[in-house]
Amino acid sequence: MIRVLVADDQVLLRGSLRLLVDSAPDLTAIGEASTGAEAVELATREKPDVILMDIRMPGMDGIEATRQITAAAETAGTRILILTTFDLDEYVFAALRAGASGFLLKDTPPGDLLAAIRVTAAGDALLSPSVTRQLIGEFTRQVPTAAHPGPALDELTEREREVLTLVGLGLSNTEIAERLYVSMSTTKTHIGRLLLKLGARDRAHLVIAAYEAGLVRPSGPR
Repeated sequence: MIRVLVADDQVLLRGSLRLLVDSAPDLTAIGEASTGAEAVELATREKPDVILMDIRMPGMDGIEATRQITAAAETAGTRILILTTFDLDEYVFAALRAGASGFLLKDTPPGDLLAAIRVTAAGDALLSPSVTRQLIGEFTRQVPTAAHPGPALDELTEREREVLTLVGLGLSNTEIAERLYVSMSTTKTHIGRLLLKLGARDRAHLVIAAYEAGLVRPSGPR
């Protein structure tokens, strides 16, 4: 059973999301939070698998709540999906950098929302390659890339740097395997090692790492 916490300051939306989650046989809503502080408190106590997190809440916002939850050892396994009204909300990139695993539009069809929760709970990439590329590419236009790769990148093999670049370009595992003429299992192994070496929670954060290291720019690789 996938345990879900709903955090949103709108009572009607929060209640609707809870009812939707509870309608699925493999999901259960374990609580509701109306502020970021409540989300942190409930996450610490209940340790949900996934949190549906609104960004704009009174007091502590969803970004700071996400940062605190993903940084704490007791909730390190909790995945956070940001709820937003706009597909390129100015705060979404900040939320991803704070540790969120992806984002959902508040008008996402119910079936797609439930599927997204399952995918995220399983640790897979929520965002499609095209959406990942659009989202990260838009915001990294405003974020200066590093002049020199950080120490973590120095630990990567040449092949791992190549894979990271392709992830940053938004390629799927299948596309990466085809591009590099390797098997799917080899590609997944490289992805796993990148997550470990870079301390990334999931694929969205590998994309951010590729951009911040300067391996990829919005117009393409260096």
